[in-house]
Amino acid sequence: MGSKKRSRSCRILAAVEGLEAKLERNSTTTFVMSLVIPVLCLLCVPFLVYRRPTLEWLQTIRVTAGIGSLESPEDKLLGGLLPPGFDESSCLSRYQAALYRKASPHKPSPFLVEKLRRYEALHRKCGPNTELYNRSIQQLESGHSTGPMECNYVVWIPHYGLGNRVMSIVSGFLYALLNDKVLLIHVDQDMEDLFCEPFPDTSWVLPKDFPIENLEELEGDATLSYGKLIRDKIIDNDMRFATKVTLPAYVYLHLPWYSKEWDRLFYCEDAQQMLRKIPWLLLRTDEYFVPSLFLVDEYAEELQQLFPERTTVFHHLIRMFPLVPIPFETMLNQIVNCTLNHHILPAINPQEPAAAPSNAVKVKAVLVTNLNSSYHDRLRDMYYEHSTTSGEVITVHQPSHEEKQHTDQRSHNVKAWSEITLLSFSDVLVTTAWSTFGYVAQGLGGLKPWILLRHPRPGVACVQAMSTEACFHAPPDYDCRARKGGADLSAVVPYVRHCEDVEVGLKLFD
Repeated sequence: MGSKKRSRSCRILAAVEGLEAKLERNSTTTFVMSLVIPVLCLLCVPFLVYRRPTLEWLQTIRVTAGIGSLESPEDKLLGGLLPPGFDESSCLSRYQAALYRKASPHKPSPFLVEKLRRYEALHRKCGPNTELYNRSIQQLESGHSTGPMECNYVVWIPHYGLGNRVMSIVSGFLYALLNDKVLLIHVDQDMEDLFCEPFPDTSWVLPKDFPIENLEELEGDATLSYGKLIRDKIIDNDMRFATKVTLPAYVYLHLPWYSKEWDRLFYCEDAQQMLRKIPWLLLRTDEYFVPSLFLVDEYAEELQQLFPERTTVFHHLIRMFPLVPIPFETMLNQIVNCTLNHHILPAINPQEPAAAPSNAVKVKAVLVTNLNSSYHDRLRDMYYEHSTTSGEVITVHQPSHEEKQHTDQRSHNVKAWSEITLLSFSDVLVTTAWSTFGYVAQGLGGLKPWILLRHPRPGVACVQAMSTEACFHAPPDYDCRARKGGADLSAVVPYVRHCEDVEVGLKLFD
């Protein structure tokens, strides 16, 4: 991801309790790796479409592996987050992913459920290849607009790695939800068949014949970039008051972490009101900009109704640092100190060999996701060669060994999404700071991870996150109310504060 804030190798350690070992140590490790993990990867990833074996086959695999029987959830629609009416066989993970997690204590508000049903109806009416969509395309091709149409759109454009993409999709969806717009996603070859369709009887995939070409090449200097239009005074936010005005056919929102001051005026309330007049908004970002929406007065009341628990936004709608490299031994020691000090993993008896697993011994399974296999190998050897002070048996697993990140390859993204989902099944999650990979896992699983600090203090290797929300890494520093830059937006409202892992970042707290 190439920047001071983009980490290419995410180190995440998940300690998962409750895997009862029924085989000898060597065969246990082999069996868990060769059967259980692929089953979870291919079947139980939200929005991931792949093999479709029978539910009975999956039950057999889980029981044989000692995980337990697979029971139907009491509420497979997750309190209304999922709509009824889907063909369940079209995407097994849609209803079955929740079976691998503890029941969430966070229930969606009735207002959110109602809002989602209204959005689904809007998406069916305005989705690709409908009459209203085709009419909107004709307006787009005309080169201008005079205001909003019956159907208005946000087109999401992928940027950077999979973790960033998932977080920015969630941000784009909430933005569309608040503004009664339809979200369409531009799917590259590296993302084909990665996500299930989230809305029944329609599609959220931007058609291949969309008239604006080369969306991935759009940058801040694009002719119809919002920041450029405002800077050059081609449009003005005061246009929001005009009843008759000629506007561009679309506006490009350039909001990656390196966006400029003019681009970031998007986060101000007057910009939100003016952009509501534009039928087509093209959104390119790698950020989780949800916290900024909570700073817009106009959205405050509705957001409070949608999310009475503000730290559940991502939960419900849903790597080494390049400029500050951390030596391997330093990071390994930090991981070990964090997990031992907070009793996530037990200490070892250096003079005693490891005990063989049995039904009478508690087993913890540790999942390591990292482009480098060295962390897995050292942790595995540590617990394979020595017994633990608690008497527990620790097994260590790593699903893939990619060595380098290949965001432009579909096979890499499938593995990444699978590992994110496996991490979300954890009981305890330990992540590196700035990790978008980790943010997505904690959001899906409703987890408050232990974060390995970039600059650990003596005796403090990690801190626990105060909420399950992701961090907005590069928020604006412009105070829209005071009309001045250099502002600390963490002081505007009590529920938006700085992140634990990113000093300048913003996140939601309760």
